[in-house]
Amino acid sequence: MNDLKGWCEPRFAAVEAALAASLGKDDVGASVAVCLDGEPVVDLWGGYADAGRTVGWERDTLTGVNSTTKNMTALCALVLADRGLLDLSAPVAAYWPEFAAAGKERLLVRHVLSHTAGLPDLPTLTAVDDLYDWQRVTAALAAQTPEWEPGTAAGYHALTFGFLIGEIVRRVTGRSLGDFFAEEVAGPLGADFHIGLSSDDDHRVAPLIPPPSETDEFTAGAPLGPDGTRREHTGVTVRVRDANSVAWRRAQLPAVNGFGNARSVALVQSVLANRGSAGGVRLLSPQGCEPAWQEVFRGEDRVLRTPMSWTAGFGKFGNTFGWGGWGGSLVASDPDARLTVAYVMNQMLDRERQEDGRGMEIIMAAYSGLR
Repeated sequence: MNDLKGWCEPRFAAVEAALAASLGKDDVGASVAVCLDGEPVVDLWGGYADAGRTVGWERDTLTGVNSTTKNMTALCALVLADRGLLDLSAPVAAYWPEFAAAGKERLLVRHVLSHTAGLPDLPTLTAVDDLYDWQRVTAALAAQTPEWEPGTAAGYHALTFGFLIGEIVRRVTGRSLGDFFAEEVAGPLGADFHIGLSSDDDHRVAPLIPPPSETDEFTAGAPLGPDGTRREHTGVTVRVRDANSVAWRRAQLPAVNGFGNARSVALVQSVLANRGSAGGVRLLSPQGCEPAWQEVFRGEDRVLRTPMSWTAGFGKFGNTFGWGGWGGSLVASDPDARLTVAYVMNQMLDRERQEDGRGMEIIMAAYSGLR
């Protein structure tokens, strides 16, 4: 069943063809959305919500998007900055006094957003269940010594990004990041994206499917470097079965446990590509969007082991900014073209064993619709 549902403006027919091809090859179920000038121009879905291919992927099917969630968390920080409630150039300790310990008194909010804070690991925590204790995790981060001088190097903060930004948001607003996102971002936009999923939505979830030849013990880890070695990892290792668990859904892990579909991901992120508004709803001023694409750091990322350009919350790739999640989901925005493209799926691929060009093919197909 590779018949697609939804709709697509005729000039973006290449996107429809790309999704159909992906469902005919690597994907089990997936959704794709494109927004232009803050309005939807593509909203497509198809395939199956389960590995057994017995349950169809529907319009309101949700799945875990893993680190694509970081785009949502970063947006929350930019909303607060635009409202004058958060200074990206201020020390984190100005909002979170305990954070000044262990030489971090001059570590800036901007450093946290750009993965240059020097806190990429959680060495004192070892089990996924430890992640569900917000106070324990944030207290450990407040006491931790940076691995490098903040701002001088970058290293992808896979899990810590969400706790660091989330605690800053909590200190500023008195609300958890998931609650702030629901009330100040998703709610006004009508976006079906959740950081902390209610049991009422469990029936809509398409569980993540491990890569071919892997089981649900498949783990997220730092990628191999060009020399074939991997950065030594300390802390928690997340498996597919963890990301599919009820405990994971109920928690708020703002770096990694968002649930949504391409429609909701594209809608939310199109706010930044369209100078602060989408669907007639304004969340930021035009100037408030600019940190999303202004480069903060360029150089070798110590965790990803590859050259990276980081902005205040996003990876920067030429004219586009955004980020993707473990297994394949992604979102990319182009502020010059006012274009946002999102791809969300349930079939994970292991990039070390198999090239994964699914999302990039969708993005290139979307650009062809602009020509």
